[in-house]
Amino acid sequence: MRAMTAVLISSFLATTLNAQEHDHSMAIDGGGKFPPGWMVRTDENAPATTVKFEAMPPGWHVTTGSSTIIYRPVDQAKTQYSVRSQMHLFPSKGSHEEAFGLFIGGQNLDGKGERYTYFLIRGDGTFKVKRRNGAETSDLTKGWTPSPVVKMVSSDGSVANSLALQVVKGKVSFLVNGQVVYSVAADSVDTDGIVGLRMNHNLSVHVENLDIGRM
Repeated sequence: MRAMTAVLISSFLATTLNAQEHDHSMAIDGGGKFPPGWMVRTDENAPATTVKFEAMPPGWHVTTGSSTIIYRPVDQAKTQYSVRSQMHLFPSKGSHEEAFGLFIGGQNLDGKGERYTYFLIRGDGTFKVKRRNGAETSDLTKGWTPSPVVKMVSSDGSVANSLALQVVKGKVSFLVNGQVVYSVAADSVDTDGIVGLRMNHNLSVHVENLDIGRM
């Protein structure tokens, strides 16, 4: 793991700009071009060039100027399933409080009526669960919730957290590093549909994997 982290840090420093130098509408060097099969939808119609998403084994590296979802239409899940991703947050200028994570139940992602449920963490050790319905979003958790299982970012290197969602027996569980931090009835959120990544603005995150399995 240490060797992989060292390689990621080296690649990150060599190939990406500091995400905190960008605002919501400023293009990122190398942004707007994505690996085959991947799609990006930014918030508030920000240009796709404000997002850089590149293959960087193992996985992909994301640098954001604007908030966005990143997904492959073929990544569909319904009924009972699990989604898991190991994500490495890189330190940068600012307070490291922008959020990143996963979404499930994606529908109409290229239209006005987009819908999904999303699970976010921040570098300050907090998490949140939200829903999107078109232009409207709503919190399921009571604001940002601290949890000791969410590893906090430090100034001297990246920090890795494993995020997962499990949809089983009428319940959705939200896990960080193998521990359930929140759960909700499955019929109260969107669960059937596309699975993908949710990244807020001004972040640099390495996504090691995105695994979908049956429960």
